[in-house]
Amino acid sequence: MTSTKKTFTYEYPRPAVTVDCVIFGFGNGELKVLLTKRGIEPFLGQWAFPGGFILEQETADECARRKLAEEAGLEDIYLEQLYTFSDVDRDPRFRVISIAYYALVKSTDYLIEAGLDIEEVKWFSLGEATALAFDHDQILSVAIERLKGKIRYQPVGFELLPEQFKLPELHKLYETILHRAIDRGNFRKKILSMGLLVDHSEKQPDRHSRAAKIYSFDRDKYESLKESGFYFEL
Repeated sequence: MTSTKKTFTYEYPRPAVTVDCVIFGFGNGELKVLLTKRGIEPFLGQWAFPGGFILEQETADECARRKLAEEAGLEDIYLEQLYTFSDVDRDPRFRVISIAYYALVKSTDYLIEAGLDIEEVKWFSLGEATALAFDHDQILSVAIERLKGKIRYQPVGFELLPEQFKLPELHKLYETILHRAIDRGNFRKKILSMGLLVDHSEKQPDRHSRAAKIYSFDRDKYESLKESGFYFEL
């Protein structure tokens, strides 16, 4: 029987290409990141981001979504390409280039599960997410800076909150990510002036006059306004 295994001969070296996915969640007033405990070498037993090698017939985006599903049980989430990491010695096995992504999830919406080659999956506060495998400490730093910038000019923060939320929760989210105090009155005035929140207060049972109102983000209205030149900025 003739072997169907492919063999390759190249004039130039061909580094392997992987994806790594930084997954942010928000809960109890803290920004958190989802890590997987590696069940294989290298870095056996150390914490790292979900990820893996890109298959021959898939794109980097397809690989990122596949690995999130395989390793953490996550599907249909906000996902965006972050940066390409190509330090020569970032992987002890051989030359590996990583295309990193960052994802934003409502952590309460998902039951995370350890998957392929993973011992455990767990949420960590940013202060706990240290001494990670490979160059994942560096990847995390870049992802945090990207999120800080992104949340100021696109409404990605709503991806981290429950479908319905109170303004103090949204305010706390922005203070936590930007790592600075934000005047509550000015924040409230600015966000309400955009007309992107749907007020659900009338549906709250036994709501008293001083109780915080319940809102949701009007995604359809935002997309419509964006097409006409609307610019979200906080």
